[in-house]
Amino acid sequence: QVQLVESGGGLVQAGGSLRLSCAASGRTFSSYAVGWFRQAPGKEREFVAGISWSGSLTYDADSAKGRFTISRDNAKNTVTLQMNSLKPEDTGIYYCAATTKGYSTLRYDYVYWGQGTLVTVSS
Repeated sequence: QVQLVESGGGLVQAGGSLRLSCAASGRTFSSYAVGWFRQAPGKEREFVAGISWSGSLTYDADSAKGRFTISRDNAKNTVTLQMNSLKPEDTGIYYCAATTKGYSTLRYDYVYWGQGTLVTVSS
């Protein structure tokens, strides 16, 4: 069993930065790949970025490439999403999630989810 808690969301102007954190509980957290997803009002939840269990592999959605960086610290049971050059279209609730698959951009592959943190980017 893994429990995930996101933090770090807030209101930021376009061009600004935010750092989201995902804190996990559970001794086996380091066995899971982790992904960040977001859901804008009226839209489906979409993949943003992911990282393998070891941290050696990261993968980003096209919308995040060059702006977002995902990292993890298994000793601290945390995964971080650094978001730079934010745009109004980045607005949404951001969720972290854990999967037993080594790599996945599909939300249906993720078995554990946090409650989400709201990111609002003003123009």
